[in-house]
Amino acid sequence: MNRRARYVEQIRANGAPLTDELAAAFATVPREAFVTAGFQRPGGGWVSPGDRDFLDLVHRDDVLVTKVDGRTPVSSSSQPSLMAIMLDALDVRPGHRVLEIGAGTGYNAALLAALGATVVSVDAQEDVAARAAAALDGLGVAGVQVQTGDGYAGAPGHRFDRVIVTVGVAGLSPRWLNQLDPGGLAVVPVEHAGTHPVLAVRGAAAGPVTADVICPSGFMSASGPLTAAHQFAHPSPAATGELGPLTPASGPRFDPPLGALAYRDLWYAAGVWHRRATHAAVPGVEHSCLVLLDDTRTGGAAIPPDGEVLTTGDRALAQDAGDILRRWDAEGRPPMREWRVTLALAGQPDAPIWVPANWSL
Repeated sequence: MNRRARYVEQIRANGAPLTDELAAAFATVPREAFVTAGFQRPGGGWVSPGDRDFLDLVHRDDVLVTKVDGRTPVSSSSQPSLMAIMLDALDVRPGHRVLEIGAGTGYNAALLAALGATVVSVDAQEDVAARAAAALDGLGVAGVQVQTGDGYAGAPGHRFDRVIVTVGVAGLSPRWLNQLDPGGLAVVPVEHAGTHPVLAVRGAAAGPVTADVICPSGFMSASGPLTAAHQFAHPSPAATGELGPLTPASGPRFDPPLGALAYRDLWYAAGVWHRRATHAAVPGVEHSCLVLLDDTRTGGAAIPPDGEVLTTGDRALAQDAGDILRRWDAEGRPPMREWRVTLALAGQPDAPIWVPANWSL
């Protein structure tokens, strides 16, 4: 099996529902052509095309960070299995017109073109847009137009069948929905409890707007009105050391501990039921942990994957955490895909956004 075939099998093995058309797109569009300036090595340093392991690292089911501002990643090639899940949810057909918010490397737009779509891709960073356009032109990819601009505006003067967003946002711009033809669909990672679960959204610019939850994700956040604070928002994640020392409030509930997907399901439900749900680094927990964070951002209650409740500061939040665990069990531990979302208009008066406001199972 050659490198490209192994790459496609990795994507499939990690849960992406690959149609024949989507598998063919990943097998034929060369990801390496979109990261010719290199990318950040997982353990530190920079990978360049001349490095012996360059192609092996490119053809892994991993995010490739292609631009950093100090230590902060600001552009990347997304994890291929997540891209595949989102593209499958987008249900692109030959001839569809697609608005992409966040050009990144241009790789996602090339996959869309391989599926038969014509694409307008908008990125706020001029250098990122220029590199994406150069990579697409270099491969002779037809039907993709890359623009530099504010993603909130979409692509004025164009009409679309689909919208896909490849950065984390607090909500959807009404302008995207206004540019969608009736019956159109938007696939968008929208903030929820400190992460960005992907939503499949339908509706008109004036409403009503509804969504189904597709999958968890960890996209970089956008800027500007797309990340505006609003009355339905959760706290931003707590940085390392921000949360005070934690002590047990109740013992572990899950044996064995929840796996990664089930833990994300619990996390999603916690965000539905509690406005203080977000995440923080917690000593002794390998990955970032679900927490209910108090107003001071130094106290709260953490729920690691084993269902233990750890607390510091506001003890009422420890009680809330226990209630969330009991309620999630009582509801049958619903996966996030079972939630249906109704969105409300919020954000800045001169640049409103549609944000999740009500949920049902």
